[in-house]
Parts: sequence; C-alpha cells; structure tokens
Amino acid sequence: MYLKSLDLLQFKNHEKTQLEFSAQINCIVGLNGSGKTNILDGIHYLSLTKSAVQSSDSLNVQHEKDFFAIKGQFELAEKPLEVRCTVELGKKKLIYQNGKALDKTSEHVGLIPLVLIAPDDTDLIKGGSDGRRKFFDGLLSQLDKNYLHQLIRYHHFLKQRNALLKQFAETGRRDFTLLDSYDAELIELSRTLSKRRNELLQEVAPLLQSHYADISQGQEHVSIVYDSEAIREDFESYFKNLRKKDLITKNSNAGIHKDDFNFLIGDHPIRKIGSQGQQKSFIISLKLAQFKIFEKEKGEKPLLLLDDIFDKLDDLRIAKMMELISQHTFGQIFLTDARPERSKKILSEIDSDVSFFSLEKGKVIQ
Repeated sequence: MYLKSLDLLQFKNHEKTQLEFSAQINCIVGLNGSGKTNILDGIHYLSLTKSAVQSSDSLNVQHEKDFFAIKGQFELAEKPLEVRCTVELGKKKLIYQNGKALDKTSEHVGLIPLVLIAPDDTDLIKGGSDGRRKFFDGLLSQLDKNYLHQLIRYHHFLKQRNALLKQFAETGRRDFTLLDSYDAELIELSRTLSKRRNELLQEVAPLLQSHYADISQGQEHVSIVYDSEAIREDFESYFKNLRKKDLITKNSNAGIHKDDFNFLIGDHPIRKIGSQGQQKSFIISLKLAQFKIFEKEKGEKPLLLLDDIFDKLDDLRIAKMMELISQHTFGQIFLTDARPERSKKILSEIDSDVSFFSLEKGKVIQ
C-alpha cells in the first residue's frame, strides 16, 4: 500500500497544492509555518477522516474560504483507490472512495492504516487520561470495525444519559425507566469495550518492551497497566450504586469514559520519575508497537508519518530510527524537517528512494 499523490485545496495555508510521492521516503522541508505539518495532516484526514491537530473540521478551512478538499490516489492491494474528503462550512463532512460518497465516515476508518509520530506525543504521558483513551481507541478503531461501532454507540448513550440527568435537575421530574434503559446499554458496552482494550494491551506489552530496550539501550522494564472499573466482577452493582452521586453531579461517574492507561517504568509512573529521554523512548516504542500490530493484522505496512523528529530526538534515537528505516522495516514514510541540509545528510546514508519537497508559505517551490 502506498500514497501516489496528494491534492490539497483551501486546506489550512495550502491554497492549491499537488504532490506526487515516492513509494519509499518523502521528506518535506521548509521553515516553521511553511505548511509541512499541514501536508501530514492532509494525509491523516485520508486515513482517519479527521485532523491530528484540530478538533473542529471548520478550523482547517482556509481563511475567508467556505470549504476545503483533500484528494489522495492510493495503491491498495495492487488496485487503485481514490479517497477524497470535503468539508463545507455548515454542512456534513463527506468521504468518497473511488467517487462514491460513504453514508458514514466511520466506514472508511481502518482501510488505510497510519501511524503518526509527532512532537507533542509526550503529552500522552504528561497529559490527562482523555488523551490516552483517545490514542488506544484510535488504534483499536483502525483494527476493529466492531469496536469502533460499539464505541460510537457508547458515547451516544453516555451523552443521552448525561442530558437526562441534567433534565432531572432542571425540571424536578425523574423518569427512572428511561434511565434504567441507558444504564443497561452503558453497562454492557463498558464490559465489552474494556475487555477489548485489555486484550490489546496484552498484545502491546511484549512489543513495547522489545522496542524500548532496543531504542534506549536501557535495562528498565516498561509496561502499561489498564485501570478500569468495567473489568470488575461486580461492575453492574458498582455502576448502579453510583446513581445517587450521578443525580447530584448531573454526570455519569462510572463507565469506560473514566478508564486510564498507566505508563510505568519499573513499578513507577514514568511521568513522575522518567527522564525526558526515557519518556521519548517510551512513546516511540509505543508507536512502533502500534506499527507492528497494524502490519500483522492488516497484512500491509501502514503509512508512517514522522513530524519534526530530527529536532525533537537526540542523536541516539535518531540513529535507531534511521537504522530501522535502512533495514526497510517500514513501508512508505513521510517526514518533515525545518533544516533541509540536515535531512539530506541523514537520508543520504540510507539505501532508499527519497523524494524531497521544499515548501514556502504553503507552496511547493521545488
């Protein structure tokens, strides 16, 4: 699988950009703000139907314009595939496969697996549990259609239940029959989804440790501990016993939206005792584990996006990544760099086909 070409129209700072890619390594260079990361984000849209940077699609429409369009020509399983994404302000986002609009954007997720390594990835360690849940949900959604559909159902019922709790508080009237029906859905979905999350971590664990040992050349043991009330035997009674609290807080206090994934080095949280280097090694190892799982499950190497890694990694970790690239561990790679002379020097030492794209203010200048 590889992306042959990309067209961006009125997407962020790209008025009209057309690119044809190498099936191996593609290096996008230019000053900060020139639009390098926006190209990676366009590719991210073609895989996951959303931005890796902005939570709202409308924020990606170019200033004073009313829509953006992204088109990619792929080769998938030795067959051509055109994917197009259009967002028009005030209208529903549309995803097209070979010219046919999909009823739901979720139908597309998982078709083109993708792994992104970005400068702010250590926020997975330093930030709140929401970011970690989103990461693992994104990973599972690319692997398992059923998981994605159940996750969408879960958030639908959670939203309905929280709205009902607020309605109870505002009106003073309580419909416990309706609340019971929401409870039954959330309890069952929490059990199913937490089981799948737990299964995933069993698969991630050995890959995470192996990559960490290789990248950091350290002897520390790293792991991820899944913290979820939903895997308790008595989860149903636990959920129901919190109803009084739910009525007071007007919010649902149990379910997989409260889960966390604890990142450990030894037996301690890596966010508290891990050095900056250890934290970066952990995240890269996690992303490489994600890559291996996608490759195994999909039978295809996912697209690999490396955003600004030469600036954010030290020489040891850059050398390890380049070693993996030189061994043809990955498939098609897209990377960005603000210093073209540096990336050209590093990539010249690798026996691969490399295409360079130089950007200036959202335009390709060579």
